[in-house]
Amino acid sequence: SSGINAEWPLRPGGSVIATPRASATPQQLENISFSTEHISNLESKIDAYTGHLPPLTNFILPSGSECSAHLHVTRTFARAAERSIVPLLEQHGGDIDAVFKYLNRLSDYLFTAARYCSHHDGIPEEIYTKQTLGDS
Repeated sequence: SSGINAEWPLRPGGSVIATPRASATPQQLENISFSTEHISNLESKIDAYTGHLPPLTNFILPSGSECSAHLHVTRTFARAAERSIVPLLEQHGGDIDAVFKYLNRLSDYLFTAARYCSHHDGIPEEIYTKQTLGDS
């Protein structure tokens, strides 16, 4: 299968985030972990999709097919989740760092998958052009 099941790693990631290390029992700490293999899997998928796409030489706007639009919207949630755990990085460290990296790579994966969907559907990417005052 060319896709991923991104939801599965979110479950142990959620456990890592929800379990403060300072107050966790040794048994709780044994039961929570987040494998960096999840990050490697995402990176492999990003590379695979990128291999089917033209090089990205400009900023592009979130646009394209319906599939692409859904992926771009989902990407905003992944970015929001990533930003929301930044304060925990400084307080708790540990596996939270791996969860943070996973969320970062997940949003990159969703961006690349959105580009792939539009490319596959024959819809050109919309290049960002800077507007100046007075343009409409």
